Amino acid sequence: MNRIHLTLLSLVLCLPAALPVAADELLVDSVAAGSSVPAPQRGASMAQVREQFGAPVTEHPTVSANGGPHQPPITRWDYSGFSVFFERDRVIHSVVPHVASQ
Repeated sequence: MNRIHLTLLSLVLCLPAALPVAADELLVDSVAAGSSVPAPQRGASMAQVREQFGAPVTEHPTVSANGGPHQPPITRWDYSGFSVFFERDRVIHSVVPHVASQ
């Protein structure tokens, strides 16, 4: 490989490191036991959640954790005031969006 090719290759490989990095920050609070926010309990089925809380505002498409075929499917339903995460058809976590203090 000649010198020009090596120089171009090194520029291409170093370019991503020179670009600015931006990321969104998602702040959530777990729904604690005894919380004033009513939310589904861990282990409840999708049918139980729908029966108790009604239809969610948004049903996000099911994804596999890490995109792997052996990972369990994870689904998120958003209600006004909280979100519910399911593994297959069971609640694994309920969270309340964090409201940043001004």
